[in-house]
Parts: sequence; structure tokens; C-alpha cells
Amino acid sequence: MIKFTPVFVSTLIAGLVSGFFVVSAPMALAKKKVPASQMQIQLSFAPLVKQAAPAVVNIYTRRVVQQVVRSPLFDDPFFRRFFGNQFGGNGGGRTRRKQQNSLGSGVLLTPGGLIVTNHHVIAGADEITVALSDRREFEAELVLDDESTDLAVLRIKADGEALPYLQLRDSDTLEVGDLVLAIGNPFNVGQTVTSGIVSALARTGIGVSDFQFFIQTDAAINPGNSGGALITMDGRLVGINTAIYSKTGGSHGIGFAVPSAMVQAVLSSAKSGQSHVQRPWLGAVTQTVTSDLAASLNMDRPRGVMVRAMYHGGPADRAGMAVGDVILALDGHDVASPKALNFRLGTRRIGKSAKVKIWRNGKSRRVKLALVSAPETPARDITILKGRQPLSGATVANLSPALGEELGLDTLASGVIILKVERGSPARRFRFRKGDLILQINDDKIKLVENLVAALKSAGETWHVTMQRGGKTRTFRIGQ
Repeated sequence: MIKFTPVFVSTLIAGLVSGFFVVSAPMALAKKKVPASQMQIQLSFAPLVKQAAPAVVNIYTRRVVQQVVRSPLFDDPFFRRFFGNQFGGNGGGRTRRKQQNSLGSGVLLTPGGLIVTNHHVIAGADEITVALSDRREFEAELVLDDESTDLAVLRIKADGEALPYLQLRDSDTLEVGDLVLAIGNPFNVGQTVTSGIVSALARTGIGVSDFQFFIQTDAAINPGNSGGALITMDGRLVGINTAIYSKTGGSHGIGFAVPSAMVQAVLSSAKSGQSHVQRPWLGAVTQTVTSDLAASLNMDRPRGVMVRAMYHGGPADRAGMAVGDVILALDGHDVASPKALNFRLGTRRIGKSAKVKIWRNGKSRRVKLALVSAPETPARDITILKGRQPLSGATVANLSPALGEELGLDTLASGVIILKVERGSPARRFRFRKGDLILQINDDKIKLVENLVAALKSAGETWHVTMQRGGKTRTFRIGQ
């Protein structure tokens, strides 16, 4: 039986390094090996878990919702035959307040109490409680919530006492096959550690956030693990466990984590006191290079993303890019899709610059891209429409690159966008939706909110509305 003495614990990581792991950035170039002896196979993760687990916390949230309670009698056809709907829209029901509870995990990343978790863990919460591994509990304050990355930053106060925390490791140092541990609170059974390997990198198409560029692992991840830590063999955080692929709700060996590069960007924004994350803007629309495109561009194989539209005077335009250029890499990192490019831009800091490798006229060249945020031009001018017209009850705004980026829309689009539609309003009855882009009312082209307001007032009793929804433009008539 092996006894874990202090000497053994202190030398265990060194043994892992010399045996078959790369455990720190300076050793990133060391050769990795499979276990070469029975002794290496028997090495334990216990010292690593003791070091990292105290920084992984449980998160409990509460929120109050309105619930309609009614008797099944009011839905009975025989009852309705005699009384109809005279008991109101709730069918004679009454409204009561109900408390909903949910759970998840989080990771302490500073000794002062900043915690990173998933947005979906704390979304809509009225109260957030954090429980440490030593069973201490704290009320948490929401510092920053970034739905586009499915990340959120919380703060707890421990009266000046230093808290355990994890250091970040650059997720770009990961390789497929590297060993990782997942730590969290699955099914609320208590803190649990599972092990696995990195199954894939740069996974996209998962659909849980706008910035889809995930680490895939086969370490068992289940409900409650969300927001927990994915750590490497040096005890540093390389990802925040976010989603699983499952048909039953349990782990099927396919889990996804937000890379630490994105975690660092969100954490930096929280530390600087920003209420939301500002990200660099390219000022261009791109598409994946297919085999046919690659052949027409004299490329030996499909790679990179092609610029198909640009914002005049935007960062890409000022950097000297042009429509038809292919972006191959950003700061030395290959980009294989628009999502990969968005991720690389999203991890960079405003005010800096990036080196972009492009392909043009059969040759590669490099340009310098200034990292600036999307402009708020025109100003939003958020307005609630009222009066006797079909858009009454809709909240609209001028669509700018900044608002488009915030809403996950085409940042080159312009016009007036619907942000919200009130229930029971004329706009709802005419089936207008959040995200609809109003382009024209009768003969008046709509570029700004003030154009829309004026056009609605002068339209009389008939409105021909041209709008864009889901990338498709349609025109329909309302009125006589």
C-alpha cells in the first residue's frame, strides 16, 4: 500500500512530468510518453485534487415565478358548454408565487473572491448562494453576465480572508489526448471529480453560446457540473464545463468546456469594472472557404475564411483588406471558420493590434489589424411605438454595428430593429417579432427610428410593410 508522505506529494508532479505528462507552459515542448512501467500506472491524482478542489464551489440560485393554479373543472367541456370563458383568461384560476431552485458549480479565480460560472447557471436568479468545499456559505453578487459566451462573474466577500483559487492555463497549449480532470457538483450529490482526456479542440455547432469554440472531453460531466472546472495535470484551469451531448440527460462521454482564453477575456472585463464585455470588431462578413472557392482562388486546399462584405471605414478596411481576401490566421492561430475567427478576435483586447495573415492573388501576405470595438453609430434611440397603427406596442431601435454585435446579428446590417413586442398589443396581433428589421413603410424607406415614426403617422389606413426576418425579406399589406 502506498502512503502519501509530504515528500511523495511534493515529488509526484515531478514524476508525472518525467514520466509522461507536460504540466507547465515552460515544458510545453517536452516529449509526451505513455506510461512505461507499473509504477507510473499506479500514480494517483489525489495530490492534484487536494490542490485544486477547494477552489471549486457549489452555486445555488433561487427565483420567484408567477404560477396560475386552477381547478381541472374549468377545462371540462361539459362545464364550458354552460359557462363558456366567463371565468377569465386563467379559466377561473388564481395566481400564486412559487420559488424555483437550481444548482451549478463555479471556480474561484482570485484570492479576493471573484468566481466564474456559466450564464445559464445564474440566469434570472433573485438570490445566489455560494458554498465552498469547507461548507462555508456566502451570498454572491453578480459582477458581469455575458450571455454570448455563456459565462458570468460573481463576487463573494470573506472579510479580508484570502480564498483558495485556481490559476489559468492557456487553452492553446492543449493537445488532443491530454489528461484532464472535471470537478463540479453533479446532481447535487456533492463535489465530484472525474477524469478523462481531451477528445477534440475547437468544436463548433454546439449551439449553447454565440462564441462556439469548445474543448471536448470524455471526462464524465452531468447536470450540476455546469460552471465547474476542467483542469490539466499542473492543477491549472483550462476550461469551464458548460454542456454535454446526451439523449437521456446523463453523461455519454461527450462534454464541452469554454476555453480558458475566453474565460480570461471575460474575467479581465469584470476586473476592470465593465458592465459588459467589449470585444474587437472586424468590420467584415466572412464565409468558410469551400473546395470550389479554394480552386477559384488558386489555393492548394480549402483553408481560412473569405471576406465577402466590408464596412466602409471599419478595421478590416483600414487594415488594407478587400472583398475576396482570405483570412488564414490571426496572431499565428489558423482560422478554419467564421466562428473560429470570432473566437480569436473575442479573446483579444481592445486598444491593441493583431497580425492577420491573408491570401490574395495567389500569395499570402500580412496586415496589421487595429483592435477596436464596434461603433454605436447611429445612436440607438430606443422608442416604444404607440397610437393607431400596426406596430403599436413594439419597442424599436436604430441598428448599429454595436447593437448588431450585442444581439448576435449581422453587424453590417442597418435599419430599425424590433427589440420587444408587448403581449396583447397590435404589433403582437399582427405577428411582429423581436429581431424583425423594418426596411420600408409604403413608399418611405426606413433608415432611422424617426423615419419609422413619421412614416407610420402619414400612412393613413393602409400600410405596406417591408421587413427582414431570418435573412429573408418580405412585404405584406395591413389595412383596407
